[in-house]
Amino acid sequence: MRRTFYTLAGKRLFDLAATIPAMIFFAPVLAICAALIRLTSPGPAFFRQERLGRNAKVFEALKFRTMTHKHRVPDTIAFSGDASEITAIGRVLRRFKLDELPQLINVLKGDMSLVGPRPQLPIQLAEFDDNARMRLLVRPGLTGMAQTHGNVVLTWPERWHYDADYVRRVSLALDLWLIARTFGVLLHGEERYTVHPQLTEARS
Repeated sequence: MRRTFYTLAGKRLFDLAATIPAMIFFAPVLAICAALIRLTSPGPAFFRQERLGRNAKVFEALKFRTMTHKHRVPDTIAFSGDASEITAIGRVLRRFKLDELPQLINVLKGDMSLVGPRPQLPIQLAEFDDNARMRLLVRPGLTGMAQTHGNVVLTWPERWHYDADYVRRVSLALDLWLIARTFGVLLHGEERYTVHPQLTEARS
């Protein structure tokens, strides 16, 4: 990762400058989403889960609960869940990524950034290749390179390729471009923006 003012301090300042007004703007949306979740299915409004942050530090990520409330083993399959377990409100929240809005709190706390690789489960660390390990050099983000080029449509190696590419190129211009591209994904869906990269075999 390049050592520039932006990577050393500017990115964090940008996160705070953008997130504080975003929290105020989205406060009514957050309140409505939380109320709808509580009113339409038993259980808490929020889902909390341990995720990998920068330098592999584990933190508690917040999301709106989109599935029925029951104990689940935190593995790579259980995270997605059976489609039948996703609530009606949860489907809407997932489609428009509203379930991830509570992670603005994680950004304020410094666990996450607005832009960066999506935070993965600690159990996945054992599966990381060289590209995946590069993602640990930066804070995970609400949106990022992999999320705006296919996200779940991509394989893990493809996502990690994009994550590593982001770490090598991180800059304010790139972050602004990815935020703008995110709005397109929200409007038109991930499939329309899917680009499968040409992979070179990464060492494990």
